Amino acid sequence: MSRTVVVTGAASGIGRATAEQLEAAGDTVLRVDLREGDVTGDLGDPESVDRVAAEIAERTGGVLDGLVANAGVSVPGELSVKINYLGTVRLVEALRPLLAAAGSPRVSITSSAATLQASDPELVDLLLAGEAEAAIARGAALAAQGPATGYANYSSSKRAISRWVRRVAPTPEYAGAGIGINAVGPGQVRTGMTEDLLASEAGRQQAADAMPTPYNGIADAEHIAAVHVFLVSAANARMTGQVLFADGGFDALRRGDDIWQSV
Repeated sequence: MSRTVVVTGAASGIGRATAEQLEAAGDTVLRVDLREGDVTGDLGDPESVDRVAAEIAERTGGVLDGLVANAGVSVPGELSVKINYLGTVRLVEALRPLLAAAGSPRVSITSSAATLQASDPELVDLLLAGEAEAAIARGAALAAQGPATGYANYSSSKRAISRWVRRVAPTPEYAGAGIGINAVGPGQVRTGMTEDLLASEAGRQQAADAMPTPYNGIADAEHIAAVHVFLVSAANARMTGQVLFADGGFDALRRGDDIWQSV
């Protein structure tokens, strides 16, 4: 049976590959992006997010089978905070009633293996507390200290969205409504965002030092898309609240063999 799935950030990279794979499997895809797609809007702007959600509701008749919340940026500034966390959470929450109306609703969010890198605990806490203005201000303050410190905008936004997924997954609003919600944590991936970095030997070495990928090397967008496709499928009937690190082994290297030490 054909399902209707929304994919954000669908104009390029992982989003486009995900949309193509879903369509190849027979699903109907609503593509969302900044300037091109079935629905356009700036997911870093709250009013625009609300308008996008309203248009999706109209186009789907109020029933949505799946959402791949992939849109994001990798910049050392507060835009990462606005899109990767605030905009993503706002859109997922706005579409939750549509998902709850479906028979086997699923959500998959693009996080990152950068969640395992250094982040800013204050920024993460502000985001999870819903303190949007303070979080944006904190992100701007980090960015003002230079790109190295500003990178925490990206890693913190991805750590926060991963924690949010785990926080809401077992709640009545999600699990109780039959909505499975998970995230994918890519490592190194060949996309438009990484094209310049991976174009030179020095850049590739920098990426390898920061995020080694011993298993099959750098991923293509299609490899990450395949994980999203499974996570939003009806076949994924039991997995929720998980962050699947599709990172070539970086998670295993970074965290080791015992991730249950605090249990």
